[in-house]
Amino acid sequence: MNQNDKKMTLIIRILIVALLFLVSNMYGQDFQGVATYKTKRNVDLKLDSTSINSELEKQMKEMLKKKFQKTFKLSFNKEASVYKEDETLAPPQIGGSNVMINVIGAGGGSDILYKNTKKNIFTDQKDVMGKIFLVKDTLKSFDWKLESDSKYIGEYQCYKATYTREIEVISRTSFNSASMNDDDGPKTEKKMQTVTAWYTPQIPVNNGPANYFGLPGLILEINTGQQQIVCSKIVLNPKEKVAIKEPTKGKEINQTDYEKIMAKKRKEMMERFAPRNGRRGEENIQIRIGG
Repeated sequence: MNQNDKKMTLIIRILIVALLFLVSNMYGQDFQGVATYKTKRNVDLKLDSTSINSELEKQMKEMLKKKFQKTFKLSFNKEASVYKEDETLAPPQIGGSNVMINVIGAGGGSDILYKNTKKNIFTDQKDVMGKIFLVKDTLKSFDWKLESDSKYIGEYQCYKATYTREIEVISRTSFNSASMNDDDGPKTEKKMQTVTAWYTPQIPVNNGPANYFGLPGLILEINTGQQQIVCSKIVLNPKEKVAIKEPTKGKEINQTDYEKIMAKKRKEMMERFAPRNGRRGEENIQIRIGG
């Protein structure tokens, strides 16, 4: 397919999407749905071989893999949504006889994300080590690039969209059970990351899992290279009305203040669990995994 054909295909698809949105008005304000998503993350640990043997490293990677295999449900209508973990399917807490892993900022089963794409706002109820925060701010828009690729996810024909962002990643982490000084711990570097989304105009809502939105149809799949979110089930207009309520529990702050608090918490946890004075025994490791 040459460049002109690709442009024509894209124009035709945009026109079809516009028509679908016009047709969607027939659903009225009561149009609702529930989408179930499965999530997982790639885990790449670089540990100090003098304190962590290969078998323990393998065990830790498996623990983290299970930690990030979660099921979420997105309850949505034409204007708003609630995204939260399916607590009935929540994985058990990870740990072992001689290892404990604290994943700071991984989110908990009580977290609730409310998005209102019409008002361009969100409210994120976050449980941070037992303290509840209510993060309220405006939605951050994504500079999506609509692509010509398409595929089916279940019975829905989906189209590809991408955008590129700058992220911070861990470049080096030292876990030395014999000593730890101020230079030990996570080192970060910035790099560019491409996020790939697959959305379906057959469900004409401007929404998606987690904080993703802004495409002409429900987002059914997200892939960042580190994190994968894939829709496994959709129920449209269920018999029982879907409850889409903005959370109200917790200390109200904005996104910037929340990020500052999280940075402080991570530093405190690193200092708390750092081995000191040659102490050995239980290894306590904090791992922050982005994506």
